[in-house]
Amino acid sequence: MVGDMIIVSTDGSCLRNPGGAIGWAWVNHEGPSASGGERSGTNQIAELRAVLEALRAHPGTEPMIIESDSQYAIKCASEWLPGWKRKGWKTSTGSPVKNIELVRAIDRELVERAGPVRFRWVRGHVGNHFNEVADTLAGEAAREVAARPGPIEVPDPLPRAVARAETARAGDVELTLF
Repeated sequence: MVGDMIIVSTDGSCLRNPGGAIGWAWVNHEGPSASGGERSGTNQIAELRAVLEALRAHPGTEPMIIESDSQYAIKCASEWLPGWKRKGWKTSTGSPVKNIELVRAIDRELVERAGPVRFRWVRGHVGNHFNEVADTLAGEAAREVAARPGPIEVPDPLPRAVARAETARAGDVELTLF
């Protein structure tokens, strides 16, 4: 944090695009960092997930800058998002917004966060310390997920904050609907 400004670098990694294991990471310039991964995704999903997780980890009133080497993630979260909302989550050509679940979740975080958020593009792989750390963490997370044994599971891209189960009976079978 510089003064009262939080600065966080984010990055995503995809081992085989599309469909390979992905990793995401954020690094607060003054302290903590976090990373995670999923068995299957795209580089764009990994980049958006990194931005989303950085926002979730930094609620509050302090101004925040999110740095990313992904122009796609930055434009999704800032430049394109207001127009997509106005157009009912359609692009300028009328097609559905890609990765809509993540984009909507980023929008919710931005709306609910009391402090302002700005986005800044940084060139990747040119020695920017925090971008390099985020890149390393995201790559490690993707490789860790890929190395796990067992079948590939398609995860819920946005884990529910509150999982409320409703149960219904159908004959002798009990169904639990989430």
